[in-house]
Amino acid sequence: MAAYLCAPAVIHGEHSVKTEEIVAEVHGRHPDAAWAPRVDGIAASTGIETRGWMLPLEAAVAPGKGGGPGSAGPAREALIREGFTEQDADRVVAALDAVPAPQTVQERTAPAWEAVQSYGERAARGALQIAGLDVSDVDCLITSNSTTPALPGLDVALANRLPLRGDAMLLPATQWACVAGTRSLALAADLVAADPDRVVLVVISEALSTTYQPADDTLESLIVRLLFADTAVAAVVTGRPRPESVLRLDASWHHTLPGTQDLHRLETRADGTHFVMDRRGPRAVQDTVTAMWEWLRLRYEDDPAAWHPDVLLAHPGGTRVLEYMEQTMPAEWPSGLLRYSRDSYTTGNRGGAAVFDILRRAHDARQKAGSRAVLYAAAPGLTATALEGEWL
Repeated sequence: MAAYLCAPAVIHGEHSVKTEEIVAEVHGRHPDAAWAPRVDGIAASTGIETRGWMLPLEAAVAPGKGGGPGSAGPAREALIREGFTEQDADRVVAALDAVPAPQTVQERTAPAWEAVQSYGERAARGALQIAGLDVSDVDCLITSNSTTPALPGLDVALANRLPLRGDAMLLPATQWACVAGTRSLALAADLVAADPDRVVLVVISEALSTTYQPADDTLESLIVRLLFADTAVAAVVTGRPRPESVLRLDASWHHTLPGTQDLHRLETRADGTHFVMDRRGPRAVQDTVTAMWEWLRLRYEDDPAAWHPDVLLAHPGGTRVLEYMEQTMPAEWPSGLLRYSRDSYTTGNRGGAAVFDILRRAHDARQKAGSRAVLYAAAPGLTATALEGEWL
């Protein structure tokens, strides 16, 4: 399968949003929620003090530009038909108009979609510069963004913005979500295996902050508010080693758990995109971890005592699964394999961009040549993809 990966470009959201700002906003909006007394403790337990967003917090919590529920003429006419005087009807309509209207889907997602494209372009150009290549060298573009659906998508947007050659293959993946980092690399590896001279550019740009829904009053919605960060990442994959290559990908693995499609999901409602979490999710993700350990065991069953990864670049979505991974990996494996994963998580859950961010952190820390690396991610579905390779 050998494919060669150059170091990724990582563009973090430029608007720093502090956890204390989110906590204050939640307290002010939902003071009587059943979970209100626990907000501070829940926020502290995430270990995230700040995260970067493509748009400021104010953009997420601002009221919609449309009028309130009484703005339309029919409301006033209905009141008068029910016996209200014109003066009383005017007062009622004025009071209704003072009620902030929620943002519409368009108001919420249109600015984010523009940011996703801009950040994606910056990441793409950065990745090509790192790889020592030009836009004209790109034979295939793989893109992923799940939080700002659009048609045409990010692939066509970048093909025009960069611009790519007219014969470049465009492969958009709008529903990979958190697994985009590993699955895009697995697909790129298959593409260059078929044609070793092919140059594949992978771009993942996610504005996860669009799932911040101020009106939601569920505990799960509170957790979503606290976890997500916005990031664009990109990297070049080739079929032959280059001086700029940092990781050789040797094998990939995929796994989907049946009957788990409702545990985590993205829903589009009148006021925008909502990420719905189920408390059973982490336990199901752990099942994919167990399956991955079995894949690695079988892959190295001829030398079980001598082989172990030197670094584990894992995006499971939360600290509970990181802890489970540490508890269930073979006892003879060295400690600290997840250090870069934990470091990345301290500034938010980056969804599909996470594995590239984690890989970049390992690269910047000068991971030793010859180190064995395992990349892993799980996503709503529940589905997971892992890769195994060697640091160059």
